[in-house]
Parts: sequence; C-alpha cells; structure tokens
Amino acid sequence: MSDQMGTKMKKNLLKLVLAVFFIVAGINHFINPQFYYPLIPDYLPFHGFINYSSGILEIILGAGLIFTKTSAWGIIILLVLFIPSHVYFVQIGSCVDGGLCVPEWVAWVRLVIIHPILILWAWLFTK
Repeated sequence: MSDQMGTKMKKNLLKLVLAVFFIVAGINHFINPQFYYPLIPDYLPFHGFINYSSGILEIILGAGLIFTKTSAWGIIILLVLFIPSHVYFVQIGSCVDGGLCVPEWVAWVRLVIIHPILILWAWLFTK
C-alpha cells in the first residue's frame, strides 16, 4: 500500500512541476514578449496575437493540469503547435538578433529530445 502512495505522490509532484513550468512560461510571454517575437516564424502573421495567446494558453493549461486530464491533452496540442517555431529557430541558425543565441546542436536537442520529452511528460497525465 505504501508503494502505491509513493508512486501517486511522485506522479502528483511531476504533475505539479509540469504545471508550474507552463504557468511560469506563460507569464513570461507577458513579462518579456520581445524574447518570443523573433522565435515566431516570419511566415506566420500576427506575432503579438500568437505570443499573448500562447501565454494565456500556457497559464490556463498549466493551472488546469492540476485539476483535469483534459489540460494534459491541451498541453500536448500546444507543444505540437510550437514545433514550427523550433524548426524555424534551427533554420535561422539558432540565433536571433539581440536575443537568444545558442549553438546549433542545442537547438536540435531542444527540438528532437526536449520537446518530445515534454510531450511524453504531459501524456503521462492523460490517463
């Protein structure tokens, strides 16, 4: 019985960490919007709307994750929608003027490893 309680506590802690991660990331879209604008692909219109909508959704879905499994699906969908931004960042050489600059391999790790891990992490809470 204590094993089940330990597993449940670990899962709840992982859920809380993911929720806080998304809430903080969402708030950052409002505190530091100029960080995100250059990461939005040029071919997408309305960068301001995309940035603030992403922030609102991250806050709502992060908070909702604590209460409902539906939010986990929303986080997964949101992460899939962010893939073009990660691809774009790789395409522009992993560096934006006056903003985020990382070695190209870091951008690839973010796209190919970290992003799927976040999707899998959210998927854990869909059951």
